[in-house]
Amino acid sequence: MSVEESLRILSDRVRSHSSSMVTEEAVKTAVVLPFLRALGYDVFDPGEVIPEFTADAVGKKGEKVDYAIKLDGEIRILIECKPITTQLDKVHLAQLFRYFTVTAAKFAILTNGRTFHFHTDLEEPNKLDTRPFLTFDLSDLQSPMLAELKKFEKSGFDVAGILATAERLKYTSALKLAINEMMETPPEDLVRLLATGLYTGRFTASVRDQFTVLVRTAFREIIRDSVKSRLSSALADTEQVLEEVATGAGEEPEIETTEEEIEGFMIIKAIVRDIVKPARLKMRDAKSYCAILVDNNNRRPLTRLHFNGNTKYITLFDLDSEERVPIDSLDHIYEYTERIRATALKYANT
Repeated sequence: MSVEESLRILSDRVRSHSSSMVTEEAVKTAVVLPFLRALGYDVFDPGEVIPEFTADAVGKKGEKVDYAIKLDGEIRILIECKPITTQLDKVHLAQLFRYFTVTAAKFAILTNGRTFHFHTDLEEPNKLDTRPFLTFDLSDLQSPMLAELKKFEKSGFDVAGILATAERLKYTSALKLAINEMMETPPEDLVRLLATGLYTGRFTASVRDQFTVLVRTAFREIIRDSVKSRLSSALADTEQVLEEVATGAGEEPEIETTEEEIEGFMIIKAIVRDIVKPARLKMRDAKSYCAILVDNNNRRPLTRLHFNGNTKYITLFDLDSEERVPIDSLDHIYEYTERIRATALKYANT
């Protein structure tokens, strides 16, 4: 069973049986151990997944964290579990904070079985950040998050690779929370700014309250309209791609365009649709790769999909020379959104 399948089964379990996970032990048994197993760790090997891990911390003796994961002879991940009803906060990091400084651990996970907080030491070496760089709700597992979680698989665990995106994830997540809060509860300064030029009278408390509601409504309608537009565009693009494939447009003889390549093409279109019009993107399949071109021009490559082998790759063109990078799944393409969009910008106005 793949990582994705295992995690989605676990997600269904949390949604269906969260009321039975009111104790810390229930969370460990029903969620945390299966979660680690899904990532490829041997939960029955106490030399790899160490329960009730104890280390001497400054000023504390005999204190324990729930689990420690050891790889290549070193402690790499610390895990602290709480009951599912616990609202996770930095106050729950105390043990992880102390143990992080006296072990070789590079990551610490705080979870209540539903919410997972991943921490590291971006701000100060060997000192655990109080703000997580990755947070997700297991009961509402989104596809982009699966790509992030797969980086923690035992078979491909790569500290440098995780840290390379950790800082971006940390601040992006914080900004998303701040923006969401601003949309739901617009601050007065923002309301005044947006009302400037629309309302010429005196900005009284009643006017402020009126425009606060209007701003919140406008935010929601912008999001709703954006979603509707993307769905309509995706449906139109799907019909276009299927028509091209059915008629053999742009294909070489004896070359079969796979469903994965079509889906990859759709993902690329969605990523750059606000930079390059979808109609300008063409898929040209070859024996060894599937090229996605702007204006059907070989001199304007956006990316290439290498999906025919056991390992999938995409080729990026945002640097001085092309770079082929491995991907674990089609969702992993979103990891390279910024680089793909950077390439698209080169062709946007030409």
